[in-house]
Parts: sequence; C-alpha cells; structure tokens
Amino acid sequence: MSSIGDVILTTPVLKAFKKRYPEAKIDFLVLEQFKDAISGLSYIDNLILFNKKENDGLKNILKFADKLRENNYDYVFDLHAKFRSKIIAKRLGVKTYTYKKRAWWKTLLVKLRVIKYQVDDTIVKNYFGAFKDFNLEYKGEDLDFSFEEDKKIEGLENLPVMAPKASKNTKEWTAEGFGKLAKLIFEKYGVKSLLIGGKGDIPRCEKINEISGNNCIILAGNLTLKESGFLLSKSKFLVTNDSGPFHIARGVKCKTFVIFGPTSPGMFDFGENDTLIYAGVECSPCSLHGDKVCPKKHFKCMKSIKAENILEIIDKKINWEE
Repeated sequence: MSSIGDVILTTPVLKAFKKRYPEAKIDFLVLEQFKDAISGLSYIDNLILFNKKENDGLKNILKFADKLRENNYDYVFDLHAKFRSKIIAKRLGVKTYTYKKRAWWKTLLVKLRVIKYQVDDTIVKNYFGAFKDFNLEYKGEDLDFSFEEDKKIEGLENLPVMAPKASKNTKEWTAEGFGKLAKLIFEKYGVKSLLIGGKGDIPRCEKINEISGNNCIILAGNLTLKESGFLLSKSKFLVTNDSGPFHIARGVKCKTFVIFGPTSPGMFDFGENDTLIYAGVECSPCSLHGDKVCPKKHFKCMKSIKAENILEIIDKKINWEE
C-alpha cells in the first residue's frame, strides 16, 4: 500500500515464498491506483484492491478488514507497516509478520540534519526479514513486472528511453542534463530519445525536448503503466532517476542507467543490467525519500553530473549497432 517502486520490490520475496510453499495461496492487498505494478504475476493468486475514496478512514478500514476476515487467512505479512496496513492486520486477528523498518529516532535525526542518512539494509532484504521463520532463499533483486504486447509501441523499439520525473524534486536530475544528453545522443547516433511519465510530467518533458533541439519523442501521458513496461522491454536502455520507472525497467530486464542524488544507492542490490550514476558528494545521501529543495541550496549531488559523463558511461555498456 505504498509507491509503485515499493510494490514492485515485493516480487522477489513473493516469488521465493511461492517456490518454497507451492500449495500456499497468496492474496496481495494493494492500493487500487497501483494495481498495474503487481497484477498479472503467476505467484499471486488473488489481487485485493483498496480504494481510498471508498475504504479510507478508520471506520471504513475496519469494515474493509472485517470483509477480509471471511477469507480465513493463516498469516499476514505486512510489508508496509503504516497506519492502514497495521489496522487491517490487527483486525484480521491472525499471526502477523512485519518487516523491520528504520528506527524512528534515526529518521528524525536525519530530518533534523543531525546525522547523515545511512541505510540499515536494502529494501528487499528487509522484506525477506519478515519471512525469516519460513526459510526463504534470497537470490538478489530479481524483480518481475507483468505486461502484454501492445501495437501502440510499434516503430518505437530499440530506442533510448528517459524517465525524467520523480516523487520529489531533489531526486530529479536536471532538465538541462536530460535535454543535453538527448541532444548528444542524436548528434552522435542519429536516434531520438523517448520521454515517458504521467500527464503531470508533460511540461518538464516539453522543456527537455526544447533543450534537446526537438530530438525527443514525448510519450508522457500517453502510456499506461503496463504499456510503459512493454516499451521498456523493447528499448535500447533507460536513463532514469531513483523512481518507479527504475524498478519497472528492472522487472522487464531493461538495461538501466539510474541517477542518484540525495537518496542512498544502498537501498538496492544492483544487477547486471543496472548501472549506478552517483556523484557521491560529501553531503549525500541526505534524505530517505528526497525533498522539495536541496537542504544546502546548492544541489551539487545532481548538478555535478554532466550529460557528457553519462553518455561516456552509456557507450561503455551499450552496443549501439545491435
């Protein structure tokens, strides 16, 4: 019941549980707006949707949980561990396992800028911690994202893709950087870059396209989450921030160049398709989820990353003639 990325990050532990206990039936509860992040996976038997308009508020949450009690669950695994999920788990009245979250006092000290942000472990390993009594085997962050082929993508295969938005402003590499990178790619290889995102991302994508010299194709607002996944499965590579598209790309085995600034790369185990781009400035990482503005006002963690540097990294990893 969290973000798209956090939902996708549950797939390795769900898959490991189903492999260990193939006769088990797994119901997965997710906010309705994020259902496409997890739907269509063979190891989830039933997807239960929580509609915030209908089910939110303490009275409605309790009513929702009472309905779930009819399913007679054996266990609850709470991989969100916040108000809604805690209330629902408590109401179900069965054995509940919760993943270990960061100590509240550490989070408070980071927000007060008393200490520097450091992760205790990766998110996926923390999820596995909730299943410690069930002898699951951790095999890295082998994420899954389900999609179907879509004719809307015809003619857009094997092109570079960029996802320039993120949930917080400071998690976003600069529009100038994305635009310059798209321009350099077109000048060197003669291909345009695809820009993906939601409808609210269109103004930023238009700015990036202008900077690139109109060498981008704006798809923001035109693709569903599933269509974006299919596109990424057919793309040359993705350049993205620490955001949902990073995990979608990992779930469809797309080569990905992910840019981190204020958040910690230590939250993830990177795979062979994942390339981290990180300036590592002294004050970074400074935040768990990013902020609206840089606490130091200089935003060096992102501004010091140049398009020329990223293209050089891409050229070492990508065979443009394939």
